[in-house]
Amino acid sequence: MTFDVLIQGGAVFDGAGSPGVSADVAIQDGRIVAVERSDALKVAQAAVTIDATGKYVSPGFIDIHTHSDRSILVNGRMESKVRQGVTTEVGGNCGSGVAPALGKAAALDAALENRTWPTMAAYFEAIEASGISGNYCTWVGHGTLRASTVGYEMRPPSEDELAQMQRLLHESLEAGAFGISTGLIYAPSGFAETGELMALATVAREYGALYASHIRNESTKLLDAVGEAIEIGRGGGVPVQIAHHKASGRNSWGKVNDSIALMDGARSAGIDVACDQYPYIASSTGITSVLPKWALEGGREAMAARLRSPQERATMKAEMLASRPDYAQLEEGKGWFNVLVARCRGDRSLEGRRLGEVAVERGVDPFDLACDALLTSNGHVPCVFFSMCEEDVRTVMQWRHTMIGSDASSVAPYGALGEGKPHPRAYGTYARVLGRYVREQGVLTWEGALHKMTGQPAARLGLKERGLLRPGQWADVVVFDPVLVQDEATYVDPHRYASGIDHVLVNGVPVIGGGDHSGALPGRVLRRGVDS
Repeated sequence: MTFDVLIQGGAVFDGAGSPGVSADVAIQDGRIVAVERSDALKVAQAAVTIDATGKYVSPGFIDIHTHSDRSILVNGRMESKVRQGVTTEVGGNCGSGVAPALGKAAALDAALENRTWPTMAAYFEAIEASGISGNYCTWVGHGTLRASTVGYEMRPPSEDELAQMQRLLHESLEAGAFGISTGLIYAPSGFAETGELMALATVAREYGALYASHIRNESTKLLDAVGEAIEIGRGGGVPVQIAHHKASGRNSWGKVNDSIALMDGARSAGIDVACDQYPYIASSTGITSVLPKWALEGGREAMAARLRSPQERATMKAEMLASRPDYAQLEEGKGWFNVLVARCRGDRSLEGRRLGEVAVERGVDPFDLACDALLTSNGHVPCVFFSMCEEDVRTVMQWRHTMIGSDASSVAPYGALGEGKPHPRAYGTYARVLGRYVREQGVLTWEGALHKMTGQPAARLGLKERGLLRPGQWADVVVFDPVLVQDEATYVDPHRYASGIDHVLVNGVPVIGGGDHSGALPGRVLRRGVDS
């Protein structure tokens, strides 16, 4: 017997939730052709043989929530993700995306020197022409659809505009997108009312696609926001994927017990609702998330004009403090001291610093500091917000219908993707779950955690030929050391690859070996209904 790749001597986890068993894995022409007890393949030969003695062998991890839409075209090696075992990324989350971008959506990105594509099909072709190390698929961003039709106006769409959004969604789903995503705290997705979202969800239903949502509130109104997502699933007839489930803000800690009960109730009523999660107590998003919605209407130039107006800035601050009273207290552990700047092209000295500390140091108001940073950085200042608690992280992680997702772009410690201080989840999500929450804390079993990273998201997405280590499946495989696997990235030093991930294969091709990237680009664009 001769194979392309033979992985010998490891404990094999099938991705379906079964405990590991001692077995060898044989790969030929990009697919798994045998998973047999070690003595059955002892005389086999292969072009590449991997000694997995003492290691665990798993399906490649499927990152169901990413923002790598542009970064994979900047650096197709997908460094931070494949080096932690991710072999498939799902982009287009939180209502954002790069296709189909028309009208004001395309104009705004062009002004920011961001590339977009008029159709999903054209975007997929660009990825395939560029080459990627891992596989990639995507949702259609509702915010992109709305910006392409309604623009950045805070109003309901006209009948014609809604019909145009539905048409663009139809075309994108025909091209192979996996569903529609919303980002209901962001402009312009957050300007939509429930009826608009339900009308778009019915389009997804025609294709057996999903509704993935960054819900409208993850804090004091968490249960209302989860309820809205469930109602869209009921009315639209689609499965619901709630993004990065959490309870933000000390006053909301513990509410995840109620939100999980709400989702369990919906499931009992026949509504297919699940969620994903990253294993950290800090989130990351743009600093504009603290501003009232009206401040964002009209796009970044309109927002900038409001930020320059002392009167409007004062009104924004008053409304922000009314909804976030802890931001009025300039002291350790509260408000602005929990906001760390990830990137600020207008003031690099802020990167890696907490806005509260800098405000005290400079003797300025932290709200003004944040607004001025936005004005000098084209309206985009990503930050890390320390707002969750460990108990909630563990509670959500243990829910049966939770999957693991990084909520991060694929980045690298070098080149254009090495700027700033991104959330460490970009480098460490999967290794952190395995090292911290499985090995060290026992929150999950090995087989349970690996199922949440592999077979479970594959089934959720309808990827019938991925996510499991079984003959006939595409050979997306990870070999890792259960003793050494851990995240190395920190909030102040995030550009550090995970450790303990020894080998990663994508479509049967070694991408990571001995901890190094091979430079191979065997990844594919995965289209819904056509698991290529």
